[in-house]
Amino acid sequence: MAKINTVQRSGARFYVNPETRVSVPGVTSSLSMLPKPFLRYWGQKLVAETAVKSFAFLSQMIETAGEDAAVEYLKNAPGRYTKMRANVGSDAHDLFERMIRGEAVGRVHPDLEPYRRGFAEFLRMVNPELVRAEDIAWSDTHGYAGSFDAILRVWVIKRLDGKLIIDPTRGPDSEPVLLIVDWKTSKDTYPDVALQMSAYAHADKLIDSEGAEHPMPEFDGAAVLHITPDSWAFKPVDISDKVFAVFLALRQVFDWDRDLSREVLGRPLARSAGKVVTGTQRRK
Repeated sequence: MAKINTVQRSGARFYVNPETRVSVPGVTSSLSMLPKPFLRYWGQKLVAETAVKSFAFLSQMIETAGEDAAVEYLKNAPGRYTKMRANVGSDAHDLFERMIRGEAVGRVHPDLEPYRRGFAEFLRMVNPELVRAEDIAWSDTHGYAGSFDAILRVWVIKRLDGKLIIDPTRGPDSEPVLLIVDWKTSKDTYPDVALQMSAYAHADKLIDSEGAEHPMPEFDGAAVLHITPDSWAFKPVDISDKVFAVFLALRQVFDWDRDLSREVLGRPLARSAGKVVTGTQRRK
């Protein structure tokens, strides 16, 4: 099988099977159906902060380019910030993949150095074994796909109270667990990461970088590595059937939004002949 390609359609990412030409939406595109009202307030605050911090710049812009240019600059403030953060996240993910694969990483850009240090510390303190990285999870059953960050084997000691303790020494009292793992470089970790990872874990198969298909393994669990310039934390994530059921609901909403919602309203069975003109209007 050839490599899987992706295409963008109306702001959504689709994964395309090169043999069948079947396309399925990406996991994150399906997750975009989840309401996030806090983003509206975040965007409003960011625009207001940009206006205050850039007051002198905006005044000059209004004089030289007009008010419309200043309005456009402020309107696009959330998009500029999101793009900047996405670029940092993409560069950090590339760095993490090279490090988890055992590549010797030398000097990196100063903006990435805190992430390099944090990830190196994670590797020392957790000592995971890489099973797979940056492959595609594909579901024929439910029609979706997505690229996951890593599948890791981690050694843990199970306490009597059910809690797990990471054992980086892989000692005789510990046992390996297979985890699907995601790296996050955002300001915080959010509950929808569970929906994302449950979708990957419940997929029918995985497809590697060469296009070869492999059975999706049975996972003991999932975890997210939340890493910022200041700290990192390796957190367990619930990928149970109840979480996956919520993702499948969002997957159906995606189909509704893209297709079915455009088909449910028919042409009028009857309509007004024209605008009614009253006698008062005629006498004017």
